[in-house]
Order: sequence, then structure tokens, then C-alpha cells
Amino acid sequence: MGSETNELRVRTITAGVELSAALELDRVEKALSFLDRAKESFAAAGYEVQTIRVATNPIIAGLDAAARGRALQQLKEIDQLALSHGAIFNIGPILTANRVDDELVAWSQELVRTTRSISFSTVIASPDSGVQANVATTTAKIMVALCRTLPDGLANFRFAAAANIPAGTPFFPVAWHQGSESFAIGMEAASVVEHAFASMSAEADPTEHLRAALNDAFLPVERLAQEIAERERRQYLGIDTSPAPAKDRSIAAAIEALTRKPFGESGTLEACSAITAALKSVSVRTCGYSGLMLPVLEDPLLAQRAGENRYTIRDLLLFSSVCGTGLDVVPIAGDTSPEAIAALLRDVAALSARLRKPLSARLFLVPDKKAGEIARFTDPLLTDSVVMKLN
Repeated sequence: MGSETNELRVRTITAGVELSAALELDRVEKALSFLDRAKESFAAAGYEVQTIRVATNPIIAGLDAAARGRALQQLKEIDQLALSHGAIFNIGPILTANRVDDELVAWSQELVRTTRSISFSTVIASPDSGVQANVATTTAKIMVALCRTLPDGLANFRFAAAANIPAGTPFFPVAWHQGSESFAIGMEAASVVEHAFASMSAEADPTEHLRAALNDAFLPVERLAQEIAERERRQYLGIDTSPAPAKDRSIAAAIEALTRKPFGESGTLEACSAITAALKSVSVRTCGYSGLMLPVLEDPLLAQRAGENRYTIRDLLLFSSVCGTGLDVVPIAGDTSPEAIAALLRDVAALSARLRKPLSARLFLVPDKKAGEIARFTDPLLTDSVVMKLN
């Protein structure tokens, strides 16, 4: 494999499966067994696969309160099954119609309390309905309630508001499934972007240069995925080309390699746009966001620049207008009101609806912390960060 491939990790192989209200364990087991085999194939080809995941159709969204309550026991069983395979699970959006449903608040807390692998979302904007303000209201209440459901506010790591997220998106917590059994790939390619820009000549076009580097990295992944699809007789949906970062692979560093300035300074928006143009024009089948992820708590340099007051939450929304996937693991004060959160969610929904692009909001309310204070985490996936001002 070339140097670009060595910079590449597979963040997720996500299998999609349709379940009925019975939440069939045998269908989940079948999907998990497929993922075990797919992971082995990628590992044999020299790729590190960080996670395997299962996403379902929005089963819970179609149930009444009593049926949701009964489903919790079955979801506990699914959770244990997923954990036994080292996998994580997504039940899709639990609220899709534009209505207030306060009973979902306590239900969400119980789900997070009694399971370890299950993620979920709500739909705050859709192609048919546009902005769903009532859903935003309920979503904000869920986020506030989840803040103290697990230590350090970690429950909100498993929940997000989804705006125009298409089926087949492999990234959690907004993934969901529709149709025949399928799978999609999500990549961790921030280092590919960084190294492409670091090696670029002054006269080169950033988008063209990055597109070539991404094609070199992604085409072997696609060939392997197509081989798996043919062998397994399972539909291959494509690669979500979003260059997800990690604690050792920074998307902020990649952007700074192009701008030669700290992230958030002038030129950041232009860089985001150039990167996204490359992400959306690669020579592989794409799915999901295929945009630029800026997860504050997963990228130490993003967190550092937030602490230096280089950018704000509003700046992240601005960057989302040309490139991004929305607001991801953005740390805010634990005492933020549901009304303030709902207003921000409506802004995300409005931006998504107006631009007709997938966005999401995973807001990380930090218990007992105010804006400007430092939030510290023991979770290995999260980095310490200043708590950001909402406005």
C-alpha cells in the first residue's frame, strides 16, 4: 500500500438492517456476523478498522409510548449482542414527525442508563417538512436531561439532532437505514488531507491536489468493499469521504497546513470550501455527509484553538455553510437552558433546509461547568477543552 493508505484508518464499517417492531435478534446477529467477516477482510488487506456498527430503520419513531417502554428490554438484549461482537448499534431517529413528545425525554435517559452501545437521534429538518421546530424543542429537552445521565455528560456522545441526513450514512449517532441489507464505509482520513497540503507546491490547486491524494487513498478501499459486497451479496452504498479526525490525526492541523494560519483565522472558510470540493468530487461512490467534520472534543488542536478564542460556535455554523457536517461534540455549559439549545438547533435546521445539505448537532453539555472553564474527560476518545459560549 502507498503512503496515503498507511495514513488511512477505517473509522467504521456500518451495516444497515431493517427490523420490525419485534426487533429481531437473529437479523441483528446476521448483520454482526457479516461485519466480523468484513473487518477480517480489511485487516487482511492491512487496514486498521476502528469500529464495526449496525444501523436500523427508525423503529422507535413509529411506536407509541407503551410500545417504546416494552422495546427497552429488547434493546438491552441487542446491546449485549452488539457488545459481544465488539460493535456499536444505532436505532436511528426516535422522533421524525414534527411534534413535541416529552415522554421521549425520560425514555432516552433510561435507554442510555441501561445500554452501553446504542446511539440514536431525532430529525430536526427533512426534505419534505423543512425545519421541524417542535422536534427541536423535544431534542433540546433530551440533551439537557442526558447531561446528568452518565458521568461527565457522556450520554450526549450517543445522541444528536439530524437535519436532512440521508439513509445509509455510516457515522453515528445520526446513522439510519432504509431498504435492503447494505453496508457503508466511514474513513478517518485527516492525515491524508494534512500530508497532501504539506507536500503541495505553491502553484498547485488545493482542491485538485487533494482530490488526487484522496483517490489514491480511497480507490483501494472501494475495490475491497466491492469484493466484499459481491461475496456477501449485500449492497454496498459507498464511502462517506468525511475526513474524520482523531486525537492523533487532526483536521485542524490539515486546514492549517493549507492556510499557514491558526484554525479560525481568515482563510479558514476558504480552506474548508476547497477541501469539501475535493471530498465531493472523488472517483469513488460516496454516501452520507461526505463533508468536513470539525468535532471539537475529538481533535486536540481544534480544542486548543477554541481555548485561544480563535473561533466560536457561530463560526462553526459558518464553516458548515460551505463544507461541514454541522456542530459535533461541541462543549457547552451544563446549565444551558432547553430554550437556548432549541434556538441553536433551529438555526442548524434552517441552514440545512436552505442549503439542502446534511447537517447535525451533537452538543456536549458539560455538568457543573460554565463557559470559559476547562472540561476534563477520562474517556479516551475525548480531549480536554474550554467550554464554549453558546452565543
